Amino acid sequence: MGKHNEFGKEGEQIAIDFLLNKGYAIKYRNYRYLKSEIDIIAQKDDVLAIIEVRSRSTDFIENIAETITKKKIGLLVLGADHYIIENELDVEVRFDVITILKNKKVFEIDHLVNAFYHF
Repeated sequence: MGKHNEFGKEGEQIAIDFLLNKGYAIKYRNYRYLKSEIDIIAQKDDVLAIIEVRSRSTDFIENIAETITKKKIGLLVLGADHYIIENELDVEVRFDVITILKNKKVFEIDHLVNAFYHF
């Protein structure tokens, strides 16, 4: 496995640990439907959070969260819709982004709640 894939998996685990510490229940990790993949599906109270995790080991000029394309957002919505229907859920849904920036041995975590809206 490439180093970037290893760091991506490490970033997802850091995000899960972060969410658990904030009182979220992890419902699913790496949920796939057709071409959609949702990194984390988590729930807190009656809110289902569809979470995209973005990890980077260096600080680029471009904001990590801004690397999510409209196509990716559409795929997240598709996957979320399928998950909700498949599990017959009646919950509020929001789309979050957790960014993880690794500077040397320190991780900076940012949780962007309602990072984008259904379009």
